[in-house]
Amino acid sequence: MSDDNETYTPINCDLHSQYELAIMHHTPLQVAWRDATGMQHVCTLLPLDLQTAHGEEFLLGQDHSGQSVRLRLDRISSARPTTMVPK
Repeated sequence: MSDDNETYTPINCDLHSQYELAIMHHTPLQVAWRDATGMQHVCTLLPLDLQTAHGEEFLLGQDHSGQSVRLRLDRISSARPTTMVPK
């Protein structure tokens, strides 16, 4: 379940497809998102998979330090391909 009481809002199918393509082509993304507290974050990550749990969808990835990242899709404000590859 979500880490807060905010209702999940499904994302556009085209955007979902863009995440799938980035995963399939191992394309690093520069991603901006807000966490459950509303704090903004930006990082480059290697997208690895999409996950659905309890009616919410998540992007799973790895940041530049090798740490796992799990972002709820409706909290991502932008994700653009980048050439900077996480370690």
